[in-house]
Amino acid sequence: MNDFVLYEPAGDGIVKLTLNDPDTRNALSTQAQWDAVVDACERVRRDPQVRCLVLTGAGSAFCAGGNVKDMQSKSGIAAGDAYRIAEGYRQGIQRIPLALHGLDVPTIAAVNGPAIGAGCDLACMCDIRIASDRARFAESFVKLGIIPGDGGAWLLPRAVGMSKAAEMTFTGDAIDAQEALACGLVSKVVPADRLMDEALALAARIAVNPAPALRMAKRLLREGQHVRLSTLLDMSAGLQGLAHHTPEHAQAVDAFVASMKRG
Repeated sequence: MNDFVLYEPAGDGIVKLTLNDPDTRNALSTQAQWDAVVDACERVRRDPQVRCLVLTGAGSAFCAGGNVKDMQSKSGIAAGDAYRIAEGYRQGIQRIPLALHGLDVPTIAAVNGPAIGAGCDLACMCDIRIASDRARFAESFVKLGIIPGDGGAWLLPRAVGMSKAAEMTFTGDAIDAQEALACGLVSKVVPADRLMDEALALAARIAVNPAPALRMAKRLLREGQHVRLSTLLDMSAGLQGLAHHTPEHAQAVDAFVASMKRG
């Protein structure tokens, strides 16, 4: 991992990841940056103590997407012939949605400012999005004559529905935090100075629950997006069998029964 991603344990099974290049508005434009995000996700995946992840950006922006100057100079992600560019995406930025969306722990995007292009898609890779009142979102690729190359066409419709996703994708126009709330892109809008407190408070409400149940519940939500009901029910039965035999389940039941007796 490099300094582009700050990995900070925030207590009680919560990890905070901060994209840390405010001078470029946390643009995702180099292999080292993509690797840093993937490495941070892998660190979370390997740690059984982590129960919730919060992702945010340093400075005034969440993530400004790609580097337009690289596109102009045909360098970086835009270098080479069509085959080289395609392979660059597969081996580069496309590893991020696979790593982040694929995490078993619940994830929260604390969107502190503009989330543009790949930044909008990055927010959509998280399970929950909370926005600062200064946040803006744009699926802006078409304005540069390109398409969402990092999974936006899969992620955005699942967040806002096909009609709104099509509107955002075909116009490339930005929406503010309140419009993002209205269309379901975010679940909450808070004052900028309260964003991280609110995100960490939500993370704490999640992380207080047993880690195995959280991870299995997320797997079910993820699989439920593309399998038949009968398949999901079968998977649910299997995971429920495992859940009933975890020590965390026994402890939670004992605590609940004890609280009922006290009440």
